[in-house]
Amino acid sequence: MSKFAFIFPGQGSQFIGMGKDLADAFPAAKAVFDTVDEALGQDLSGLMWSGSEDELKLTANTQPALMAVSAAAMAALKDGFGIGAEQAAFVAGHSLGEYSALTAAGALAVGDCAKVLRVRGNAMQAAVPAGEGAMAALLGATPEQAADLCAKGAAEGPCEIANDNAPGQIVISGAKAAIDLACASAKELGIKKAVPLPVSAPFHCSLMQPAADAMAEALADITITAPSTPLVANVTATAGSDPDALRQQLVDQVTGQVRWTETVQYMAAEGVETMIEAGAGKVLSVMNRRTVRALEGLTMGTPEEIEAVAAKLNG
Repeated sequence: MSKFAFIFPGQGSQFIGMGKDLADAFPAAKAVFDTVDEALGQDLSGLMWSGSEDELKLTANTQPALMAVSAAAMAALKDGFGIGAEQAAFVAGHSLGEYSALTAAGALAVGDCAKVLRVRGNAMQAAVPAGEGAMAALLGATPEQAADLCAKGAAEGPCEIANDNAPGQIVISGAKAAIDLACASAKELGIKKAVPLPVSAPFHCSLMQPAADAMAEALADITITAPSTPLVANVTATAGSDPDALRQQLVDQVTGQVRWTETVQYMAAEGVETMIEAGAGKVLSVMNRRTVRALEGLTMGTPEEIEAVAAKLNG
C-alpha cells in the first residue's frame, strides 16, 4: 500500500444511528462508546442511536459523539485487523476532528477527550449570545476574494475566514451584522454565492475567545503525549508531534482558521496518495478530491467499509 493518512470529520457529519453497527459488530468499538458514556456520566450512545436529532445537534453532544464514532472505527480496525494510526504517514482532523485524530494516534485518552469536548461544545455555545453571531459559505471564492469580503463586512464587526475547506469553498464567521453585510456584498466582488449557514454560533473567529480561554484551562488538566503519527494541525497546516505545541494548537484553533485546503495539499506534497476518513459520513473525502484530484478517498464508518479498508491496507 502506498502512503496513506487517516482523517477525521468535524461538526455537520452527525446523524441518528451513527456508530450503532460498529458497536454491534466489534466489541472494541462497543468498549469505546461505553468509555465515552462513563466519562460523561450520560447515555450518549443511546442518544446517538435512537434519540432526537435536535438533541444530537446540540454542540455539547455533537462533538463527543462524532469523536466516539471515529474512535470506535479506529478501535475496530486495530482490534479486528491489527491496523492502527501508527502505520499512517499522518493524522489530521477538521476542527473537532483534530481531537479524534489525536485520540486515534494515542496522544489523548478517549475518556479525557470526551470530557474536554463536552467543555469545548458548551464553551463555544456560550461564547456568543444566540442570534449575535453568524457564518456563511462562499461558493466560488478565492482566498483573496474572501479576505476582501471580510474587510468589507468588518465595517459592522468581526468578519473573518473560518474554514478554507477546498478550492471554491470558504466559510466566513463573525458578528451577524458583519456577515449579513458580507453576504450582500459578495456578488459585487465577483463571488458566485454567499449562503448563510444554519449554525448555533460563529465558530473559528475572534468572537470565540472566551471559549479559547475555557479550552486553555480545560486542556491544562489533560495529559497529552506525543502521538504515534504526526498530526497536521488545522492552524498551521504542517505536521508536528510535540505535546506542548499540540496543546496550544488545540487552543488556537477555537478562534483560528481551519486551513483544510492547505492541510490536504501538505499531505499530498509529502507523498500521501490515499486518505481514509474514519467516522461518520464522507464530507472530507468529497472536499479533498476538489483540492487534489488524484487523491484516493476511502471512508470507514461501517463494518463493511472497515473490512474493505483493512483488505486494501493488508493487501
